[in-house]
Amino acid sequence: MTLTQQQPKTANTKRLAGKVALVTGGSRGIGAAIALRLAEEGATVAVNYNSNKSAADKVVRQITELGSKAVALQANVSSEEESVRLVEEIGRTFGKIDILVNNAGVHETALVDQITPEHFDHLFGVNVKGVIATTVAALKNFADGGRIINISSGAARVSFPGMSVYSATKAALDTLTRIWAQELGARRITVNGVAPGTTVSDMYHAAIAPELEQTFIDKTALGRIGQPDDIAAVVAFLASDEGGWVTGQTIAADGGINI
Repeated sequence: MTLTQQQPKTANTKRLAGKVALVTGGSRGIGAAIALRLAEEGATVAVNYNSNKSAADKVVRQITELGSKAVALQANVSSEEESVRLVEEIGRTFGKIDILVNNAGVHETALVDQITPEHFDHLFGVNVKGVIATTVAALKNFADGGRIINISSGAARVSFPGMSVYSATKAALDTLTRIWAQELGARRITVNGVAPGTTVSDMYHAAIAPELEQTFIDKTALGRIGQPDDIAAVVAFLASDEGGWVTGQTIAADGGINI
């Protein structure tokens, strides 16, 4: 047994010390929880937001109180030009990007006979095009051995009326995850997805009527609604050295709602 094996890591170990992370849509909900967890693990965090500067600034203050560095950066990541600007600004401020969390996303519902080009373009523009634009931009300044983590959804694997386009965007994201993992493996960059189930967030409150909450709790093996911290913990693992042998996978962080 080696000395390392005799001395297990403590809970205070900063697994991401010296790393720079970009979290898109990091100003609230799951994104904010991810930004805070990565900071707790020692990472410097760029908190991207589209419109809510005050919420992003609040996350930055919380990160600073943890003793880590952070900056709030505005960009609509569905725009190639703004994604490039975002990455360039991070490069000027912090140097390379080690961890990219593609979290920014939107949710809308429409039954098949109500789908419009605007509905389709909005969802695919943010949930798919935005991920592609940000990733392509980031790779020009990305560290070999880095981590790309795409926030998918359990909706990619189950069927809910009115969610065909949204679910299709997340299924597309899972496909991008698998193929990018193959393409970037030579640079030792891992690419993985995390698929939340029913998780408390702004999107959750907008989509789930209060009277339906117990139905989701009953369906979940672990007997509760997910919390943003549940998702952030899985992201932190994938971002760390311990997650270095996992790539091309979409992990269902859903408490067992879809088993």
